[in-house]
Amino acid sequence: MSRIGKAPIEIPAGVTVKVDNNTVTVKGPKGELTQTVNPDLTVKVEDNHIVLTRPTDDREHRAQHGLYRALIHNMVVGVSTGYRKEMELVGVGYRATATGQVLELALGFSHAIYIKLPNEVKVEAKTERNKNPLIILESDDKQLLGQVCAKIRSLRKPEPYKGKGIKFVGEIIRRKSGKSAGAK
Repeated sequence: MSRIGKAPIEIPAGVTVKVDNNTVTVKGPKGELTQTVNPDLTVKVEDNHIVLTRPTDDREHRAQHGLYRALIHNMVVGVSTGYRKEMELVGVGYRATATGQVLELALGFSHAIYIKLPNEVKVEAKTERNKNPLIILESDDKQLLGQVCAKIRSLRKPEPYKGKGIKFVGEIIRRKSGKSAGAK
């Protein structure tokens, strides 16, 4: 049995879960999310827990058992506490400003980059003296938040020689020595 799939999902206070055919709807203080589950799997809400079961031990059923359990768990956590990602801009002259749902980035190009973010993602840009600018993104949808972060990061990935670029706070960039170290 799938170790992840067989673990029941606890429903915190203030969160309601509704199962219709193969659609799971989770509603909480931070928002509402829906997920369509494979019709082969069975989703039940039993005494404040969500339990997923699979019909057979086929490879596909085992894989989807763990997958859909993880997706539903991410939905429950998202609508109850939410998800938050912090990104740091490392580089001289790199700036970020947020106006509504538009993020403006100055990343050393000849022009500014404007990114229109989805309404489900809240953005905040912080700039403190003698510190790298921060972009703080919050959402109840973990998948959407990760996709937006990946899009922002792809504009200027951290490079290994000076470490310049957009990175997550706490991320360690593997550094390389320059050409002078290998000359001997």
